[in-house]
Amino acid sequence: MPGSAASLLMLAAAVAAAAAATALPPLTDAGKLHPAWHLETLPQQGKPVTQYSAEAIDGRDTVRVLAQASYGNLVHTLAAPAPLHHLKWQWRMDQPNPGIDLTAKAGDDAAIKVCLSFDVSDERVPFVERQLLKLARSRSNLALPAATLCWVWAAHEAKGALIPNAFTRRVRYIVLRNTHDAVGAWVEESRDVA
Repeated sequence: MPGSAASLLMLAAAVAAAAAATALPPLTDAGKLHPAWHLETLPQQGKPVTQYSAEAIDGRDTVRVLAQASYGNLVHTLAAPAPLHHLKWQWRMDQPNPGIDLTAKAGDDAAIKVCLSFDVSDERVPFVERQLLKLARSRSNLALPAATLCWVWAAHEAKGALIPNAFTRRVRYIVLRNTHDAVGAWVEESRDVA
């Protein structure tokens, strides 16, 4: 994250899909991180890895996210071809990061985000972006997606804003919350994936 401020973020384990077999919540019934979810980092990452842990907060089983100048995503691959129609979760932010600026590479970050990556055929990706994607895939040990949509808790960006990622046009942010929302208050989200 830009700046030196630490962000303490909570994401309730209420991530759900239209069919239970499509997506697993990030926590098991025993309140531990589900083994189907795994951590992904950048190739040859030099910065610290974002920390994820299971924790009970306000009587809710949550995934606690602790980030300070770090990077790392908690990821779950959905089994194809089951479609995902709706996504629901609860989240809260305990400490905002005022250094975030989704429109600039130096500030490209989000206090917290929930993302869906799509495995579209490369032929549907514009030529220049397709070449960049091929190059990125050749340098990474990850199965990089052709497109990603993230719902974010931003800093000063307006709610409802659709913002392309500063590094690649293959990632888009939709701002749901920002620093004007109450810190430490749970917010429930429900999104139509289509």
